[in-house]
Amino acid sequence: MHFADRLLDAIDEKGTPAMVGLDPRYESLPAELSRGPSPGRAAAAEAILAFTRRIIDVVAPLVPAVKPNIAFFEAFGSEGYRAFEAVVAHARERGLLVVADAKRGDIGSTAEAYARALFDEIGADAVTLSPWLGEDSLRPFFERVDGGKGCFLLVRTSNPSSAQVQDLPAGDRKVFEAVADLVRGWGESRLGERGFSSVGAVVGATFPAQAAALRERMPRTPFLLPGYGTQGGKAESLRNAFGKDGYGAVVNSSRGIIFAFSREPYASALGEERWEEAVRRAVLDMREDLAAAVPEAGWRA
Repeated sequence: MHFADRLLDAIDEKGTPAMVGLDPRYESLPAELSRGPSPGRAAAAEAILAFTRRIIDVVAPLVPAVKPNIAFFEAFGSEGYRAFEAVVAHARERGLLVVADAKRGDIGSTAEAYARALFDEIGADAVTLSPWLGEDSLRPFFERVDGGKGCFLLVRTSNPSSAQVQDLPAGDRKVFEAVADLVRGWGESRLGERGFSSVGAVVGATFPAQAAALRERMPRTPFLLPGYGTQGGKAESLRNAFGKDGYGAVVNSSRGIIFAFSREPYASALGEERWEEAVRRAVLDMREDLAAAVPEAGWRA
């Protein structure tokens, strides 16, 4: 089935476009799962796997998708990579769509190897990609997209210094606008029954005005909106990043959800011992926040 159709159906089923980013920093784990300050990579990988599986179990009834960031697993070598594979498998078993946050981008046989690893072997539903090397670096991924997978290409990222490159002039456009036009073109022949493409765009929630302009520029492109919450993105400022019917975007929160137990108001109300309840409440608060920001959306629970 077409990825964008699957994504929109999952949003309807769960009643929210909230996505949980799985960025398991070992040093931030609750004490019950920590193996001490220098546990060795095997013990650390075991700890982050246990933590992330429990996160998935909490959020699976509440959100349509998760976004595991491969870097936080690769940091622990082969053991960490095995943990990443297990996390993807567990999330899919729990009925979640999995966007592998890998930001790959290379040419030829290297791109084919990346696509095979993330899609064919690990089984991700979608991946994040860098378009910097052009269309030939994306073809192996597009081949899988045509078979039911999805991808989100970096267009306007959420980090503060992104403007150093992405706001540079490119003729009568800026670089990120030129990339957006390419993404729109690559996705035009890949529309699903619900009108959105399986070729999506990463657009930072920290730049709401540009997100709104990009929605006008890419009306049928699904947006992955990182930067909500901890990075400063606000739900109320993202309304125009959605289409007129309230569809077309998923909003990601990582640290603000998975480490909610260490942040207010959850830290005072629950404490570290009830960290899973803090995760659940943070997701429910995010769902409510997004529903208030997009009141006309058909997905509202």
